[in-house]
Amino acid sequence: MTDSFDDIPVRNNMQTVAFYNLENLFDLVNDQHTNDKDFLPKSVKKWTPKRYDNKLRKLGFAISNIGRRETGKHPALVGLAEVENAKVIEDLIDSKHLENCNYDYVHYDSLDERGIDVALLYDTKAFKVMYSETFTVDLTDDDGSPDYTRDILLVVGLLDDEPVNVIVNHWSSRREGEKETEHKRIASSNKTGEIISALRLKNADAKIMVIGDFNDNPHSNSIKRLVEDFDLFNPMETLRSYNRGTTNHNRQWNLFDQVLISTNFFKTSDHLFEFSSANIFDEDFLKLFDGKYKGTPFRTYVGKKYKGGYSDHFPVYAIFKK
Repeated sequence: MTDSFDDIPVRNNMQTVAFYNLENLFDLVNDQHTNDKDFLPKSVKKWTPKRYDNKLRKLGFAISNIGRRETGKHPALVGLAEVENAKVIEDLIDSKHLENCNYDYVHYDSLDERGIDVALLYDTKAFKVMYSETFTVDLTDDDGSPDYTRDILLVVGLLDDEPVNVIVNHWSSRREGEKETEHKRIASSNKTGEIISALRLKNADAKIMVIGDFNDNPHSNSIKRLVEDFDLFNPMETLRSYNRGTTNHNRQWNLFDQVLISTNFFKTSDHLFEFSSANIFDEDFLKLFDGKYKGTPFRTYVGKKYKGGYSDHFPVYAIFKK
C-alpha cells in the first residue's frame, strides 16, 4: 500500500462526499433472508475469515483516503452499495484504517433479491443525522411477480451545521442487457425525482446530493432526465473517457458511479458549502498492475476465482468548500 497521502495539511473549510460500491461485502454467517450461499467458508468461493478481514482492511484503507489529497482528511460522508447487513458495516468501521475516523452509519435492510443494501457512513464530528427514510422502487417481472431491488436511502442532516439532503442509490443492473433492463433504471430515476420534489416542497432551496451506482452512464436516459427535470448538475459528465471510468466490462469503461448535486451548491456565500470539484478515486493501488486487464479495478473475485483485491468499482467523490 502507498503512503503518498501522508503529510497533507488538513483543510477545515472543505469536506468530501464519496460513493463506493464495495463488491459483495458479505459476512461469514449463513442468513436465510439473503442470497449469501456463495459467501460462506465452505462455499465454492471459500469466503474465509482471513479473506473477509483482508477485504475489510483494504476497503477501509481506500475509504480513509478518498479526497485526502484535496482536504487532508477522510470523507465526511460515504455512500455504500453492496453491503449485506449492519454487521458488515460495523466490522468495516472497526477495521484498522477506519477505527479512528468517528464513523457511524445509516442502514436499512431491503428486500433485494441478492440480499445487498445501500448505506451511508458519516463522520459524527462533521455530520449530524436529523432524519432518514428508505423508498422502495416498485418493479415487476415478466410474469407480474414483484422484482425486488435495492431501496433508495434518504438521509437528511447537518454537514458542519449546514442542512443537506443525501439520496443514496444502487439501481438495477444490466445483467439481462442494457435495453432489456432500462425500464427498471428509469423507474428508479422517477422515484428519485419524487424524493427530490418532496424535499423541495418542504424547502424550495433544499441542497441535495444524489449519489450512487446507477448502472447507467451520465449520458443515459435515466440520468439525463433526472439532471434536466430537477435542475441538477452532474460533474461526472466530463470524467468518462475511453480509458477511464469506475468499472470495466468487456474492456469498455463505464462511469456508473456518480455524484449529482443541486445547482444551488454554486451560490456564492462566505459561510455555506459550494461545490469545488469531483473525481474518480482511481489511485494505482486500486488497480491491477499487470496483465491484459492492467489498470482496471483490482477485484476481490473474478467469477469464483479469488483475487484478493478491493472491489470491481472505483469510488467517486465530490469536494465541497466553504
